[in-house]
Amino acid sequence: MKLPRRNFLHLAAGAAALLPAQSRIARAQAYPARPVKIIVPFAPAGSTDIVARLMGQWLSERLGQQFVVENRPGAGTNIGTEAVVTAPADGYTLLLAGPANVISMTLYDKLNFNFTRDIAPIASIMRFPFVMEVHPSVPAKTVPEFMAYAKANPGKLNMASAGTGSATHLTGELFKMMTGLNILHVPYRGAGPALIDLIGGQVQLMFDTVVGSIEHIRGGRLRALAVTGAARSDVLPDIPTVGDFVPGYESSGWHGVAAPKNTPPEIIDKLNKEINVALTEPRIKARIADLGGTVFAGSPSDFSKLIVEETEKWAKVIKFSGAKPEG
Repeated sequence: MKLPRRNFLHLAAGAAALLPAQSRIARAQAYPARPVKIIVPFAPAGSTDIVARLMGQWLSERLGQQFVVENRPGAGTNIGTEAVVTAPADGYTLLLAGPANVISMTLYDKLNFNFTRDIAPIASIMRFPFVMEVHPSVPAKTVPEFMAYAKANPGKLNMASAGTGSATHLTGELFKMMTGLNILHVPYRGAGPALIDLIGGQVQLMFDTVVGSIEHIRGGRLRALAVTGAARSDVLPDIPTVGDFVPGYESSGWHGVAAPKNTPPEIIDKLNKEINVALTEPRIKARIADLGGTVFAGSPSDFSKLIVEETEKWAKVIKFSGAKPEG
C-alpha cells in the first residue's frame, strides 16, 4: 500500500525527531564504556581523598567500570580543577569538589577558568562542621567567655589555620567579621603543623575539622568551645554551635562531584542517581559520620545552588580579611 506523500513526510519527520532522544538514551545506557577518572585536587589521605575513594569504589561496583582516583594537588586546588574543566565533556573526567574551589574564585585574581561557569555540578555528598577550639591555657570555656577575653586583649590572641585562604582560615575570619574581634591570623602549611603549635600553646585558637581534632579534644589537649555548623555535631553532641551565641553564623565544609560543562545531562543524571543511592547505604553513611560529617544528597540543581551561595558568601569574607594567595 502506497502512502500519500503528506503522510509519508509526517511519519518521516516523527521518526527523525525520535533519533536524538534514542541516541541520548543509548549513550546513557552505554556509559561508562571505559575507566573514569575522579580528580582530587589535594594530596592523598585527606578527607577529600577518602570521600573520592569511597565514591569511586561504589561507582565501580555499580557501573561495571573502574572509577580511578587521581590526586593532582597544587595552587589551592586550581591545578586539578583546571585539568577537569579543560577535559572532554564526556563523563570520563570528574572532580571531587569542595570549599577551596569556590574560595579560589575570589582569592585568585587571574585564573584560566571560572569554576561556576565551567563545571557541571553532579551531586553533593556530605557536609561537615569545623570546631572552634582553644589551647587549655586560654581562660574561656564558652564562646561568650572567649569573646569577652579577646575583647579585653585586642591583637594579643593568635588564630592558626591550615593556610591563607583555606576553609579553616576563612571560617575564623567569618567569626572575626561577625564579632568585630581583633585576633591575629597565623597561617601554616597545612592543618597538621597548625595543630602542633596549638597543642604546644604557641597559638591560642583554631577552627579545625572535627575529624582532625576530635582525639585531641577527648584527650584534653584542646578545649572545644563550639562547632560551626547549623546544628550540633553527632560526634560532639555536648558542644553548642557558634550560631547559638553569634546569630546567623554558620560555616560548613562540603564535598561533591562535578564534571566539565556541557557533559551530557543523561550522564549527569545517571551519576547523580547512583551517588544518591550510595548515600542511603549504612556503611557509607557510617564512614561519612567517621569523618565528622552528615550525608548531603540532592539533585544537580541543588548542588549548583550550593556552589553559587558558597561563592558569594566566601567572596565577602575574603574581601573583609584582605586575604591573598600564598606565594
